[in-house]
Amino acid sequence: MVCPLPEYPRARVPRPRFVKSIAPLVLVLAVCALTGTAAGHAMLQRTEPRVESRVKRSPDEVKLYFTEPLEPAYSSVRVVNDRGGQVDRGDSRVDRSNPVLLRVTLPALPPGTYRVRWRVLSIDADVTEGGFAFRVE
Repeated sequence: MVCPLPEYPRARVPRPRFVKSIAPLVLVLAVCALTGTAAGHAMLQRTEPRVESRVKRSPDEVKLYFTEPLEPAYSSVRVVNDRGGQVDRGDSRVDRSNPVLLRVTLPALPPGTYRVRWRVLSIDADVTEGGFAFRVE
C-alpha cells in the first residue's frame, strides 16, 4: 500500500515590478528587430556621385536611389555650393520609369565642394530627408 504525500500550497515567488512593466517594451523591440525598423520608409540606398566622393569632372546630374517608391509631387533634391547657393538646374524629379530614382541635372561645375540636400515622401506617406557632399577636383 502506498501512502499519498500531503499536498502543500504552491509558494508564489514575487516578481519585481519592473519585470511586468518592461515586458511590453521587450516585445515591441523584438517585433522591430524581426520586421526591420526601416519598413515603410524610403531610405537612401545609393547615389551618383557617391556620398563623400571626389570626382575628376563635373557630373551631368545627381541620382539618388531609394528603398521605396517615391511620391513625385512631394519629393525633391537640391545641390548647393559651399556658400549655400543653389547650383542645380531646378529640374528635380522622380524618374517616371523607375519610381525609386530621384534626379536633378547640373551645369558644368567648377572645382569645389557641393552639398546634396533631399527630402522625399514615400508612396505610403513617410517623409525622410538628408544630405551628403561630393567634391569636384
